Amino acid sequence: MAKYCTNCGTQLADNALFCLNCGIKQATKTEVKTEGEPQKEPGNAPFNQYPEDIDFRKINHRLKVKNSQRKPVTISLLIALISVVLVIMSFTEGSPLHGIYAITLVGIFVAIAALITAVVFRSRAKKLDTLISGENVIASWSLSEEQKTAYVNTLFRTEQAKNKAILIITVVLIVLIFGAFIVFIEEGKAAMLVVMLVLIVIISAFALGMPRYYRSKNLRGDGVVLLGKKFAYINGFFHNWDFPLSGIQKVKMIDQPFHGLFIQYYYYDRTLKNTEELNIPAPAELDLKNIVALLKSK
Repeated sequence: MAKYCTNCGTQLADNALFCLNCGIKQATKTEVKTEGEPQKEPGNAPFNQYPEDIDFRKINHRLKVKNSQRKPVTISLLIALISVVLVIMSFTEGSPLHGIYAITLVGIFVAIAALITAVVFRSRAKKLDTLISGENVIASWSLSEEQKTAYVNTLFRTEQAKNKAILIITVVLIVLIFGAFIVFIEEGKAAMLVVMLVLIVIISAFALGMPRYYRSKNLRGDGVVLLGKKFAYINGFFHNWDFPLSGIQKVKMIDQPFHGLFIQYYYYDRTLKNTEELNIPAPAELDLKNIVALLKSK
């Protein structure tokens, strides 16, 4: 018996977890209602309820997405290994590093930091795997070149404006601090002036250059959007709000700067509460109301 999308009616493969046309999640065989059960709302299949023996790697194989969170794990583990080797060499007689205990301390610190980074990104990689496989996907679609360009340019303008504001404040503080030294200290005025100018140039290059770097990187993105209830993959970048004291603060449909979804999520760290905003383009035929309802549901 053919399988059709419960939302838009598109014919689907028997093992499809979500519709490739409208993006809405589909019920699996274990979720098909029996006679006499109440009718479910279209597109509202229970989230993340699957039989234990299902192999998600064989499902929705059309998603050609590379897990971008695995590379940092490999790099971090390599850095940790090199750091451990340097620490061992500092205790090994005959080694050129023997007795240089500053390297020991730095090596231990770098190894611990690298291992923590590897653990964090390994956890993120596992979460992204559940989106790529379709296990935790509630909606998925691909951006057209026009949509991707609009998305990238919106990100660029937002980050550029934010960085310019931070740059102005930083430059003012640098000028005030170094200016006080230049005015009130007799010796080394020229050196202070040179250091101040070099520092301003470096910070300016970083603040103005990074948005352009990320714009170039985003333009080379795969254009794939994978949405889950607690994390999302957008054009090559992974976002998650599943850790303690975090979650979705606001989600709604938008028409500006393009038709799509607006998601605002929050999290707490050493700087207390932070928020991130995602403006995601979406095809006009996509049932965004249903997706918004799913993201708002507990």
